[in-house]
Amino acid sequence: MAIRLGTREFGEREPVIMAIVNRTPDSFYDQGATFTDEPALERVEQVIAEGAAIVDIGGVKAGPGEEVTAGEEILRTVGFVAEVRRRHPDVVISVDTWRHEVAEAVCEAGADLLNDAWGGVDPKLAEVAARYGAGLVCTHAGGVRPRTRPHRIGYEDVMADILRVTVGLAERALALGVRRDGILIDPGHDFGKNTRHSLEATRRLPEMTATGWPVLVSLSNKDFVGETLDRPVKERLIGTLATTAVSAWLGAQVYRVHEVAETRQVLDMVASLAGHRPPAVARRGLA
Repeated sequence: MAIRLGTREFGEREPVIMAIVNRTPDSFYDQGATFTDEPALERVEQVIAEGAAIVDIGGVKAGPGEEVTAGEEILRTVGFVAEVRRRHPDVVISVDTWRHEVAEAVCEAGADLLNDAWGGVDPKLAEVAARYGAGLVCTHAGGVRPRTRPHRIGYEDVMADILRVTVGLAERALALGVRRDGILIDPGHDFGKNTRHSLEATRRLPEMTATGWPVLVSLSNKDFVGETLDRPVKERLIGTLATTAVSAWLGAQVYRVHEVAETRQVLDMVASLAGHRPPAVARRGLA
């Protein structure tokens, strides 16, 4: 199924990069490098040039930390969304939020996609997406509250739970009026999961793609990569790219990432190995 977001349409086998732009002072990855406007706008320019079709703007870090009210989240994101929309009319703007009040404000400012990473904890979010014609990411978060970490969480069958939640959220969104070609499902690596759960979810991605809903994966520098290889945040790129390659081979389509250029090369290589993309050049053996 093709994906249609904003002015863009992506074919069934077209890999799509969603670049992360954090509007937070305490991001686990960049410690606030794009909290202020100019560095954040420069980051948008860079990731578009490197091949990102979607920019995902977040005003609250995923992990525990200082409380951020809906009003503060709106202040961090809405004006920035409007400016990105003005400068880049064709880029797909996504906003990472679980609150319908924030969703309403960013859609008014020009957002095309709502990235609900906390698994539908606010049921009104899908209603906002339907009302504005925005897309929606339906994520499995294991039922944990936003910005909390799982504690001794367990599943009889982690992929069965992922499918139950994400497909259920997608079908509800569709019934509310969200466009079918604007709905994506996300297994939610690390969210409500331990490392073994996230590894298993990756191995079993074909079960998600078999549902017919496009699959988004957010793998970039996450704890399951760090624990698997025993590496700190800044040394997780190789593990992230390895997981990206496997996820691409298994059928995921959208990749939420920090390192865009490296991800683009991995996705292009996998697409060529799978026979979906010709080599960029073909000189060997022809001279």
